[in-house]
Amino acid sequence: MRHQGKRMIWMFISGLALFGYTGYAVSQTNTAPVDEKKSEFVASVDPKQIQHGKMLYTENCQVCHQEEGKGKPGVAPSLTNKELLTAASDEFLLSTIRDGRAETPMPAWGETLKQEEIQDIISYLRSYSKGPMVANMLDKDHTAMGDPRLGKRWFAQICAGCHGPNGEGYEGSGSGTAIGKSGFLNKATDGFIRYIIQNGRSNTSMRGFSGAEGLAHLNDQEIDDIISYLRILQ
Repeated sequence: MRHQGKRMIWMFISGLALFGYTGYAVSQTNTAPVDEKKSEFVASVDPKQIQHGKMLYTENCQVCHQEEGKGKPGVAPSLTNKELLTAASDEFLLSTIRDGRAETPMPAWGETLKQEEIQDIISYLRSYSKGPMVANMLDKDHTAMGDPRLGKRWFAQICAGCHGPNGEGYEGSGSGTAIGKSGFLNKATDGFIRYIIQNGRSNTSMRGFSGAEGLAHLNDQEIDDIISYLRILQ
């Protein structure tokens, strides 16, 4: 009886197939979760853009940011660490390359490179991505509602050793990037800054500061205090 029942089920499914009904087969094979953000990115990348971007990067960016965008402490940050590529939107990267960072060694490449060429460089950097982007979600994250007075204290104790007393970065003999200048703060959203403080940036000296494994185990409110302090430096 058991074998006869299975045979009847199979005949029923076969009959549906003869009449053009394929829903059963689809429902059985399309069960793997789809990472839409990653899929969209992979579909949009043109290998020619990546190759052209690599050439432009080598000619213009590599002297500071090093081969494969690994960065060099005290000179230029890594551009291909997974946290940056996860958190940074294309607009953030494009505007940074185009406008540069005033009062830092980072020049405004928009005076030399066309927007299409900058986009190709971004495509090359994106080729090092190891996961889906969350930039759109981070850019919509809540505005920090912290106490800048407390943030200044946390910054002095935890951040100033690398980023400088006022976030001036390398120009202040720090080993970290300039995060207290308008060139960065005008482009970075609170969500982006929050994510980087929490998770750090691999391939750099910037470690995460959130959770039990964080360097300082900062809670959400303390991180928002730091962000609020950075905002008054603008």
